[in-house]
Amino acid sequence: VSSPPGRRARLSSPGTGRSSSEAREELRRRLLGLIEGNRVMIFSKSYCPHCTRVVWNPFNVFTYLSFYSSDDGANVQEVLSEITNQRTVPNIFVNKVHMGGCDRTFQAHQSGLLQKLLQEDSTYDYDLIVIGGGSGGLACAQEAAILGKKVMVLDFVVPSPQGTSWGLGGTCVNVGCVPKKLMHQAALLGQALNDSRKFGWEYGQQVKHNWETMTEAIQNHISSLNWGHRLSLREKSVDYVNSYGEFVEHHRIKVQQLEKGSPGKLKVVAKSTKGPETIEGVYNTVLLAIGRDSCTRKMGLDKIGVKINKKTGKIPVNDVEQTNVPYVYAVGDILEGKLELTPVAIQAGKLLARRLFGGSLEKCDYINVPTTVFTPLEYGCCGLSEEKAIEVYKKENLEVRLFLFRPLTDRASLSYACILKYRVIGFHVLGPNAGEVTQGFAAAMKCGLTKQLLDDTIGIHPTCGEVFTTLEITKSSGLDITQKGC
Repeated sequence: VSSPPGRRARLSSPGTGRSSSEAREELRRRLLGLIEGNRVMIFSKSYCPHCTRVVWNPFNVFTYLSFYSSDDGANVQEVLSEITNQRTVPNIFVNKVHMGGCDRTFQAHQSGLLQKLLQEDSTYDYDLIVIGGGSGGLACAQEAAILGKKVMVLDFVVPSPQGTSWGLGGTCVNVGCVPKKLMHQAALLGQALNDSRKFGWEYGQQVKHNWETMTEAIQNHISSLNWGHRLSLREKSVDYVNSYGEFVEHHRIKVQQLEKGSPGKLKVVAKSTKGPETIEGVYNTVLLAIGRDSCTRKMGLDKIGVKINKKTGKIPVNDVEQTNVPYVYAVGDILEGKLELTPVAIQAGKLLARRLFGGSLEKCDYINVPTTVFTPLEYGCCGLSEEKAIEVYKKENLEVRLFLFRPLTDRASLSYACILKYRVIGFHVLGPNAGEVTQGFAAAMKCGLTKQLLDDTIGIHPTCGEVFTTLEITKSSGLDITQKGC
């Protein structure tokens, strides 16, 4: 990089007669001005060997401010720690991206990230454009905004010819996790009413369910979440446009809000699966509940050379969510071979933003991810299935333990764990509150949970989760796994 040598930044005194809060805000603005106005900005201390090391290598262009040779060094360091959440020096910014300290800067140099940031052009309208306002996109956008980047989010979906468009938040908020869990809760309440008679509750009036009341309550909750997402973007100065984004060439995206159509009429002819009769009718909307498809084929990805799976529309990426086009990244449900889960998308989105704009090297872990199916009797799991564990580790290296138990609700439940040389690599439970049980064990698995640790843990009685502290019967033994006693 051909550039002039480093120079020292100067901070003028804020003047007298001003309140401490005003002076502090003025100092904050001046520091941000230095960060914004200099290609490389190094905050240092004159006697710090790490500062001296990083000032001369790997940069040959920089501006630096030494705390202890400025007029207000202690306050400078305190305000800077509020901006960066880093109290140590050197504190380094490259093209407005917070790199961190000496070690992280040299790591970025070795990985090539530092060179990339030094060569970046600032002629674009935005540092980051996110297409798709789902969980992963919103998490990435907001994290990038926190790191000082100029960000735009494009999101537009019309799932029905009736013109009902879902709001910001993607599948999870509008048609996925949130309404699913609320409807699941409604079903559990109905089951609890039936169970209550066994525990002495008596009621003479027939209990009925009102579908309209439930759906209205769910829609109201979804609308509040839609609004919350919009407010959060606004608070972080992220530009949100309710439009469809399409690539037209490299680094250029066209924004062609789609026209909302009026409901039409469709004649439907269907054959019953239970007999020879035919069903006919005229409808405004036909719902084909056959799964989801990736909306990637009409985004102009072919114009910039991004590869997608022609059959599924999914996008293959490397271990840092990068497509075959270096400046295009993908997170969430459109990734090929990755879990379609909201928390996974959120984690991947945040970590992507931190790698792109915060000097981080941390990658998303797609292996030990806990999840739950909210059927009336919940199923939760984390890690490998028995089949996958056998494929990866071979059957002779595995031990599967099972337990069939009956909680106080009087519905049979099943627990089993795949154990590799005493380390738990797969956790599975079918029973009430399986999601809550799985979440805690997922954290234990991330910490290297072993069979011995499970044996050493005292269970809470009577709970569903306690059965994992008493898993003694192996699948290969063929012994009865039915619960004995309390």
